[in-house]
Amino acid sequence: MSAEGLELIGKLGLEAIRKAGWEPDFVGGLTLGADPVAYSVALASRSCPPAVDAFTVRKDPKSHGMGRKIEGCFEEKGKVVVVEDVITTGGSALRAIRALEEAGGTVIGVLAVVDREEGGREIIEGAGHPLAVLVTLADLGVAPASGTQ
Repeated sequence: MSAEGLELIGKLGLEAIRKAGWEPDFVGGLTLGADPVAYSVALASRSCPPAVDAFTVRKDPKSHGMGRKIEGCFEEKGKVVVVEDVITTGGSALRAIRALEEAGGTVIGVLAVVDREEGGREIIEGAGHPLAVLVTLADLGVAPASGTQ
């Protein structure tokens, strides 16, 4: 969450989204890990239009107020890219995807900063969602946890 990190992730995340050919209206994912990624991509898009706004998906709907599960800039029928800080099992991304689809959004892709190479990619892609990642553990010279790929 450093200023430098947010600037870098925003720029690289937006580049990856555009390279994948995705044209989202909104970016976001399951709080808390996705939040800084989504916000940094949204900010980066201001200087490289078209602008993409951000949202966050709560783990549970708020018990007071509007009782929303999705907060921020999201509209029914919007095209969205789900973002993640780290993909491990793919569970958080799939949970966000379900909430967004239930709310009427169209998920056009998933962007992760790091793929831990522990099966999450296969699960997300197996569910029919394209995935773009900025780096993998192998790219970083780190071996996946034992018992995985």
